[in-house]
Amino acid sequence: MVERITAVLPQGQRLVEPFAGSGALFLNSDYPTYLLADINHDLINLFNMVKDEGKDFIVDAATYFIPATNDKETYYKLRTQFNESTDERERSLLFLYLNRHGFNGLCRYNKSGKFNVPFGQYKKPYFPLKEMRHFHEKAQTATFICADFETVMTSLVEGDVVYCDPPYVPLSQTAHFTSYSAGKYDLTQQKRLARLAERLGERGIPTIISNHNTPFTQGEYKKAKIETFQVQRHISCIGSNRQKANELIALFGM
Repeated sequence: MVERITAVLPQGQRLVEPFAGSGALFLNSDYPTYLLADINHDLINLFNMVKDEGKDFIVDAATYFIPATNDKETYYKLRTQFNESTDERERSLLFLYLNRHGFNGLCRYNKSGKFNVPFGQYKKPYFPLKEMRHFHEKAQTATFICADFETVMTSLVEGDVVYCDPPYVPLSQTAHFTSYSAGKYDLTQQKRLARLAERLGERGIPTIISNHNTPFTQGEYKKAKIETFQVQRHISCIGSNRQKANELIALFGM
């Protein structure tokens, strides 16, 4: 997706991502400054820790990527430790550990806000050393905040360029994944996002949204220029079910 998105992103003084997620676009684009927001406090906390501490954080994170921590009993013990911890640095270290050792790299919480992804059973979980070093350097031009998309998108100024990667509209009733944080993201919020994107585009602030290509998104993004394509998805637990999905990029104010 990155190459498709960067191909249509206009120049600007600041790239704003109201749904930070993995930060992949931030890491693969070139703007003077960045603003990345997400409602997942643990994610933003991790980003700020890597930004501020760099090497010290990376060295401590590596201690969780050893054979002794890669077993089911230890995983659930550390998951409980994460859920009970109020220390932000400890939570950041464990959040990274859980992401790499948990099933399919999922980030999921229950209704009580507890991380509940099961053990992934990987032979040797990958430690993202080079990626964190690069992130630390790149992050010196970025601000990371914990905020919802509406708060972020109603405070933008001329010179900003916006890329939105929201939780995708479900392709089926069984595919509606909304547990990325303790809150929910439903079709009402999808509509709010579309209206905000329209208003920003009208103000001369280019805004891009990526999503599944469905009748719903085609209707909500009707005032945008839409590009459609197929991508390979990798989240299904059954390899044979990992089929190509129809997706789109909606470009407002461009």
